[in-house]
Amino acid sequence: MKKVFYYIALFFYRIYEVVIGLPMLIIATIITCLVTGFGCMWGDVKWWSYYPATVWGKLMCWVFWVIVDVSGFDNAADIKSCVYVANHQSAFDIFVAFGYLRHNFLWMMKKSLKKVPFLGWACGKMGQVFVDKSSPAAVKATMETAEMRLKEGRSMVIFPEGTRSATGKMTRFKRGAYILAKEFNLPVVPLTIDGAFDVWPKTKWLPTFGKIQLTIHSAIFPGEEGHDINNLVALTQEIVGSALPESQRFVKPISKRDS
Repeated sequence: MKKVFYYIALFFYRIYEVVIGLPMLIIATIITCLVTGFGCMWGDVKWWSYYPATVWGKLMCWVFWVIVDVSGFDNAADIKSCVYVANHQSAFDIFVAFGYLRHNFLWMMKKSLKKVPFLGWACGKMGQVFVDKSSPAAVKATMETAEMRLKEGRSMVIFPEGTRSATGKMTRFKRGAYILAKEFNLPVVPLTIDGAFDVWPKTKWLPTFGKIQLTIHSAIFPGEEGHDINNLVALTQEIVGSALPESQRFVKPISKRDS
């Protein structure tokens, strides 16, 4: 009987989503991009990069009936500049981070997003870092841009997996975020996003209602003894996974040497 009620609710939700939700997403995104872009051109970039995006992120969660619970605010409350590393379950991760992290940050985002009308222009004005992997020189230029943003005292949110998970399960974290943190001796703050895959998996065109848990873990300082880059990667991946169901945690493949 519960399944019957669920599918009836989902049917009416889909109607609401197409008639109201998606139009609101498009309109709110365009308005936010225009307000943010022009605000960054004429005013304080940090202010205009933060407040409109925060309202937009919370609004999108509200529009699509997604409840977001956050724990661990105190773990990063006194940190002004850091590198956040998070698992990447869904496009909804963007709304959650903007709306509920309570920190002014920038993204390392795919270069292809630069071509999206309004969004690419606004992100450029905000100072977002577009990741270009087309050549070694392009990768180097991307890292130099990220370094410049961090020198300005700004924080960054990076998905070390590089892309959304196709199954909800974490994949191996890459080293780029940690190289940046190590170079500038910035704290690394692990984030766990749980539930976003159920709300909007990579294989679905539309999101659905649900609940997402954002967990902000204690900061790790790269300068501490024993925290080389490889140890940082392994440690933060373990910490992020600790707030996920066991089935979604990263499991290191067994090599021939280990067997």
